[in-house]
Parts: sequence; C-alpha cells; structure tokens
Amino acid sequence: MKDLITERARDIPSFIVMDVIDRAVAMSNSGEDVVVLAVGEPDFPTPECIVAAANKALREGHTKYTHSLGIPELREAIAEDYQARYKVKVDPGRIIITPGTSPAMFLCFSAILNPGDEIIVSDPAYACYSNMIEYLHGKAATVPVYESEGFQFEPEAVKAKIGKKTKSIMINSPANPTGLLLDPERMKRIAELGPLIISDEIYHGLVYEGKEHSILEFTDRAIVFNGFSKRYAMTGWRIGYCIVPKDFARPLQKIAQNFFISSADFVQHAAIAALKQAGPEVEKMRKVFDQRRKFMVKRLREIGFGITKEPTGAFYVLANARKFTSDSYKFAFEILESAKVGVTPGIDFGKNAEGYLRFSYAADIKRIEEGLNRIQRFLGNK
Repeated sequence: MKDLITERARDIPSFIVMDVIDRAVAMSNSGEDVVVLAVGEPDFPTPECIVAAANKALREGHTKYTHSLGIPELREAIAEDYQARYKVKVDPGRIIITPGTSPAMFLCFSAILNPGDEIIVSDPAYACYSNMIEYLHGKAATVPVYESEGFQFEPEAVKAKIGKKTKSIMINSPANPTGLLLDPERMKRIAELGPLIISDEIYHGLVYEGKEHSILEFTDRAIVFNGFSKRYAMTGWRIGYCIVPKDFARPLQKIAQNFFISSADFVQHAAIAALKQAGPEVEKMRKVFDQRRKFMVKRLREIGFGITKEPTGAFYVLANARKFTSDSYKFAFEILESAKVGVTPGIDFGKNAEGYLRFSYAADIKRIEEGLNRIQRFLGNK
C-alpha cells in the first residue's frame, strides 16, 4: 500500500513541537509528572460570555451550513474591529471565515502558488509556513534574521531575495517563535517592495510593550491571517479568518466551498461575542501573561540561557542555548526524558534557530517555576 502514498505526503516534515507534546502526553499517561512549556495554547478557559453565546446559538438552532464566506454579522464585526484597532476600512466582502487560521493559510497559499513559485519567509519562522508552502509545490525562500538584531526582518535583505518566482513576502508580528514585534517602519518599507504581503496577525492583542500594527495600515496589497485561538483562548473552537484583496475573494470562496463548505454556525456566533464582549477578560489574561513573561525571562537568564532582546508579544521566549548544545532536537528530548519538561527545539523553526529552545509561558506560573527549576538541576548534573 505504500506505493499509493504521494511523495509529498511521505516527505512533509513533522511539526516537531507536536512530536514533543505527543511524547509528553504519553509520559503523562504512564504516570509521569511532565511540565509542558512547549505548547502555543492559552491555558485559560474560554471567557464565559463566549461560551454563553455559543450555548444560546445552539439552543436557537444555529447548527446548519452558513454562507461560504461566513455569516455577515461576524464579517461585519471583524471589519469594525480592524477599524477600531488600526483605523483601516475593510469591506466585509473581503473577509473569509475559516475553521481555524491554518485553513486560511492553506486557502491563500493554494490560490497564489504555481509549482516553483516562492514566498519569502524569515528564518526562524513558524514551522508550518514552509511546510505548507512546499506541500503545495511552492518554495519557501528564507531570509535569516538574527538575535543580535532582535530577529528583525531587514528590508534590504528581503529586497535582495526577490526574484522572478517571488509571489509574496510573509510577515508575522508578534512573531512565533521569537515573541518580538516587527518595527512599523520596517513593515512600511517591506510593504513598499512590490510583492504581495501576507501578514499573520494571530497574536495581535497579546502585546505587553509597544503596539502591534496591521499590514493594512501600510498597504491594501496584502492578505491578513487572524483568528480567535490565541487572544480569546479558543484553540479548540477552530475559528479563524483571512482578509484578502477584492480580486481574491471569489476564487478563495470557491476553494473554501469545495474544501470546507462553511465554518460552524454556532461558533461564528460565539466569535461575535468574543469581539464585542470579551475585552475585559482578554485584558486580564494579557496581564497574567505579562507577569509570566517577566518571570520566565529572568529565570532563563539566571539559568544561563541567552536572551539579547526581551520578547514583547505572543507567549514565547526563543532562548539561546548554544552554550549547552549544538543540537536543539536532541537537547529538547534529553530535557523531556531526563528533566520531565517539554520545550521546543529551535530547529523546528529553521536552520537559523538551531542551538535555541522555544519556551512558552502559556502555563501557570507555578508550573513554569517548577519546569525551569528542573531544567536548572538537569543542566547542573550534566
């Protein structure tokens, strides 16, 4: 039967953080106490106003297919949110609701990529960008970003990478895995380079210093990915969206019709409540994340990890572990098996992150403290 499996299905790289989490879950199921600092998932419950809205929608019978773009009320609420937050006007007809933000990526990448076409991405970057681009027969053209420069995309380096096959430039701010914001002046300069810009804005709303900016403040020649998973603690609800140029809306709608039909009706009603009612709860979560961020950065530095520029968004710290290892994959699994702490190897995010580990502070501060204490003991015993 193996001969029936396509080459691209066989060769797609694993999402290494999920390998770490799968192993951690197996260890936990066998009775071991594992501290997981690898997962990019808020540990808070979904705000009650969102749950109540979903329950109300279910009772009212919102359990059928919807318009393939998503219900008008949600698309209008998203447009209102972008107007309020960024002072940009978005036509709701350019918004496509998807069952999670990853499907939005799949829709958009599949719409713009012919075989061999390139999307410029940073190195390091979220692993699934490159994996998905190459699964769709495109190429991820990587531009290294460096700790010494705060992992900032350098517009001149991006410009030098643009070629005949370049279809777009991918940005992510606040970024996974670094937790850092892209400077708005750099964002503006990147927007002026010419190619379509794709901006992953899923961590907007989780910023502790400075201010996040939407690419739509600088250009309409852009695709935006966003959703409700991170900001509203709704990972399992599977609800996201993309904002696309007008000419993209109908082709992407047709792809969505074929692959997804529509996102869940009652979840879309819950998402409206998230946008309109959950602000106070989101702010409480943001303040707790900020406390954890400060604690984690301080402890990691005390243990001996390098952090040149403190992360200011999302819930990640990409820490330099090169004084301890040159093989982040092996090192992460050594920490998991010996110290019972799950962390993500930097190599998951690109060659330029080899020798780094990504730590997530989407966990209770007592568990963060316990996990970092275990790592300190593990390193002391090596």
